[in-house]
Parts: sequence; structure tokens; C-alpha cells
Amino acid sequence: MTRLIAVNEHGYRIGEDHHNAKYSNTEVGMVFQLRDSGMSYLEIARKMEIPKSTIRDFIKGHKRCQFAAKHKKVEV
Repeated sequence: MTRLIAVNEHGYRIGEDHHNAKYSNTEVGMVFQLRDSGMSYLEIARKMEIPKSTIRDFIKGHKRCQFAAKHKKVEV
């Protein structure tokens, strides 16, 4: 079975396709939506059951801040 994965400009896996990813792209997107709606880091952390420091790092661009340069096919 073949699957498409997101990679950066150097060809490394990013986002939920990275082997160390703990949170899906959907969960990270939800964090940004909740922040845009006016929720605090602490409120988001409690709602999503994600550490407050991780929420802060997502919002400030310290984690999960790369965009897919392309997608690559891999065998699963």
C-alpha cells in the first residue's frame, strides 16, 4: 500500500508524518482555532489535554512550524 507523506525542502518528514509526532495535524489546527476564538493557553491546554507549554510552542511557532514543500510516496 502506498501513502503520501509531507516533507520539508530537505526531504525530511514533517507534521504528523514525523516519527516523533505526538499530535495529529487536526489537533494542532484545533489549537490555532481555539486561540483565534479568544481562549487562553491554559484553557486550550485543559480542553485538549495537551501541556500548556506545548500549546505555547505551537502558537509561537517553536513546534510544528514547517510547511510541506512537497509530498512523497512511501510504502506502508
